[in-house]
Amino acid sequence: KEDFKMIAAMTPEEWSERVQSGFQILPFHLQGRLNGHDGTLGGVKADQGISGTAEFDLVIKPVAGWGNYPPLYSTGGAPLEQRSKGRKDYRQYSTAGWLAYFPVFEPHWQITMAHARASGFVNWNGTLYEFDDAPFYGEKNWGGAFPTKWFWTQCNSFENYPDLAFTSGGGIRELPFSFLPGKRTETLGLIGIHYNGTFYEIVPWTGEMEWKVTPWGRWELSGRCTDKNGKNQFEAEIIAVTDEPGVLLRAPTKDKGMQYACRDSGFGSVTMSLWLLEWDNELGDFVRARGQVPLVDQARSSQCTVEVGGIPWNETWNVSSKMKQPMKGMVRLPYVVRGLVEKTRRSKK
Repeated sequence: KEDFKMIAAMTPEEWSERVQSGFQILPFHLQGRLNGHDGTLGGVKADQGISGTAEFDLVIKPVAGWGNYPPLYSTGGAPLEQRSKGRKDYRQYSTAGWLAYFPVFEPHWQITMAHARASGFVNWNGTLYEFDDAPFYGEKNWGGAFPTKWFWTQCNSFENYPDLAFTSGGGIRELPFSFLPGKRTETLGLIGIHYNGTFYEIVPWTGEMEWKVTPWGRWELSGRCTDKNGKNQFEAEIIAVTDEPGVLLRAPTKDKGMQYACRDSGFGSVTMSLWLLEWDNELGDFVRARGQVPLVDQARSSQCTVEVGGIPWNETWNVSSKMKQPMKGMVRLPYVVRGLVEKTRRSKK
């Protein structure tokens, strides 16, 4: 008998030579060669779709994960390991708070690379697409099902702002112990911005976030981080629109499995601005810093990805995202601790 052994991964060259159908995901190299069908004739089983082929081979250069990162162009676009030397505040944070590290909320969502560049090719049904240093974004979703209703939008290809990326999403998610009586869902959203090495996070446990999303075609997002434990307070506004019809995609649902419950387009036009805030004693609130230009002044792109999903809605979905106690206090805990540590460091200087 031939001896078989478990192989965790192959070199890209070995994979290309030995694998006829399958895929391999390495940290910065993605490969796939698939023969199947599109499922348009009834499902995922044999003969339930129109046959097709897909092949891809991508090499990825990460720029930013989810947190502060080495500025891309301050070091001439050097590799990540070189840009990271001498700095200790670059790290990957959990998307949507530290509790999301654990199987607490449903579904689970983590952004692995908010900003990256990819080179390689995709061959889709015989049509070859080759690219070099193209914008790349990576995230992971898992769990039983997607939210019952959600939106998502992302862009990292802005005119005149090469080191800028944002991701925003919002939806209805299940809370822990959802089998108990009472309301076991909450509607939350966030905006994450990576710009010149700094991560600007707008979440309902350190500030406020609002959205107005039409059934399809327009996404208006805004929010502020007013947490006094943070180094900076800031505000962002994002408007994305598209005239494209988008593409219907399958998504996992709680009761019916994979269903056409999602619409996407990569042809959104977006405008984004970001301001620093300062405290106004007379108003008793944070205001946009006077005498300062915006950190990001109406950055524009025509390559914004936009999405809606879940239960269709007929009117504009207008939400002010808020998180209730005690969950809010639990998620805020690391921010409070970091603030105390920072104050202690400053007092010792």
